[in-house]
Order: sequence, then structure tokens, then C-alpha cells
Amino acid sequence: MPNKAVLAGGSGFLGASLARRLLASGWEAVVLTRHPAVCHLIGDKPEPIRAVAWDGRTAGEWCRELDGAAALVNLTGRSVDCVHTPENQRLILESRVDSVRALGAALARCARPPPVWVQCASLALYGDAGDRICDEHAPGADDFSAQVCRRWEAALAEVDAPATRKVVLRIGLVLGPGGGALGPLAKLARWFLGGTVGSGRQWLSWLHHDDMNELFRQAIAESGLHGAYNACSPQPVTNAEFMRALRGALGRPWSPPAPEWAVRFGARFLLRTDADLALTGRRCVPRRLEAQGFAFRHPELRPALRDIFNG
Repeated sequence: MPNKAVLAGGSGFLGASLARRLLASGWEAVVLTRHPAVCHLIGDKPEPIRAVAWDGRTAGEWCRELDGAAALVNLTGRSVDCVHTPENQRLILESRVDSVRALGAALARCARPPPVWVQCASLALYGDAGDRICDEHAPGADDFSAQVCRRWEAALAEVDAPATRKVVLRIGLVLGPGGGALGPLAKLARWFLGGTVGSGRQWLSWLHHDDMNELFRQAIAESGLHGAYNACSPQPVTNAEFMRALRGALGRPWSPPAPEWAVRFGARFLLRTDADLALTGRRCVPRRLEAQGFAFRHPELRPALRDIFNG
């Protein structure tokens, strides 16, 4: 019987990438999802990937999947790519906190709880930090996104699971084919609209999807990893640098910049999202990962983008 990993909320970009990595390594993956019948990870041929229904809030038949599992990875969270109305803010917060509490209650029922819980979190904890370098000990901010992150991590800390090692990955912008934020950005660049956004001075902390999957693997396998880690390349870049590198990887020339007023108008009325996702940023470094010897395969942005688009 292969090792089994339970991926809560694992039907999205990060979960799909991780499930395929686990499958290639001989693991079984169980994806907890609200829509198991249409989970795109389940193909026509039999594979050791199963989709199991859950609502992210309450106990159910899915709880039995955790008993005897080798790892739990929680990727649950409503997308922040939306207009941050009061209702959407409520859903963003509750989807994160409620899922942690539900999983904690499920672990309490297990005769053999998973020995490790890898919890996805966000670098948004540090807020719009300007040029300040943020490692794992940097103070959190007070804006809405930072408050969500603080309550998210606090919910995990409150879970009484003495037999389970907890690892929190504060994830930046993960770059990879087939999903995430890179797809829309690449489309804009291909349409010759990949110019600097706003001032261009906002920092972007990013990570190649291969390094993200290796970090998941090590968090699961290495008993020395515990607590919170910044999941990002050691070389953050400004928005201007990122867009320049993206245009270069796609063979596109200079593109006109998008001033802040245009970004705010387009985000609200055309894309139906929050403009601050593009206009703010943070300069994060993975200090704890580096101290523990994590070897990044793609630490530099330009080679990382070339690998994604030309690999």
C-alpha cells in the first residue's frame, strides 16, 4: 500500500501540481473538494488519486481518510482574486479558518492521525511592506489580508494535535504552467500589454512550481521542518523587473505602463478583482529555509521563466 497524502482543497493549481508530483513518487493522493464529480485531477484511467466530498466546515465521511494517512496538506481558501466586498471578505476569512478547525476536529477522531500537517498560508501577512526585507520574524501588518493571515495561522496553533508535526508555508506568487496568476499575466504580455503596473516599485516575492513541490515534499518528509516558513525565492524582484523579464521570456518588446488610476478602474469594472493585488507587494526572503539548507533549483527569475515557457 503506498503512502497516502490527503490534500484538503487540493483541486486547484497548487494541489494539482502537488498531486502529480506525489503520484510520480509512488504516493496515493486523496483530494478533499466540494465538487468531486468534476474534479479535473480524476482522469479516465484508474489512478491513485481520489476525489472525496467535503464542505470545508463540518465533519463527514471524509474524516476517515485522515486516519492512517502519512500526511495532511491543507490548501483550502476562497480565492482573493475578487472585489473585496464585505461579503467576499467574510468568505475569504471563513474558508480559511473554518477548514483548519474542521481538519483539527477530524484529527481528534483519528486512532492514527497523520504525523505531519502542512498548512498553506500567505506572505500577505507582512502587508505592503515597501522596501523593507521581510523574513519569518518580520512583524505582520494590520490590513484586511494580514488580519486574515494572522487568524488563519492562529487557528492552526489552537489545534491540539500532539502527535502531528505542523508546518506553515507562507506562499508567494507560484509560477508554473497551467494555472495561478502567471497565465493572465502572460496573456497580457502576449497582447503587448505587459507594461509596468502602477509605480513598478512594489516588490514581488515569487517561487517556481518545481521548488514549491520540492518544498511540499521536504515539509512532509523532513522531521526537522516545523513552524512557519516563507515559501519564496531568495531573489524577490520589483514589478517593473518582473514584467520586463516576462516580456523577455515571451519575446515581446517594451509595453506601455499602466498608471495606478487605470489599474484601479480596470480591476474594479473590467476584471472584477482587487487592484491592490497588483499595486502592493512585499520583499520577502526565505531565511529559515536557507538556514536549513533548502536548495532552490530556480532562484533567479529570468531562467525560471525561460524554463516554464520553453521547457
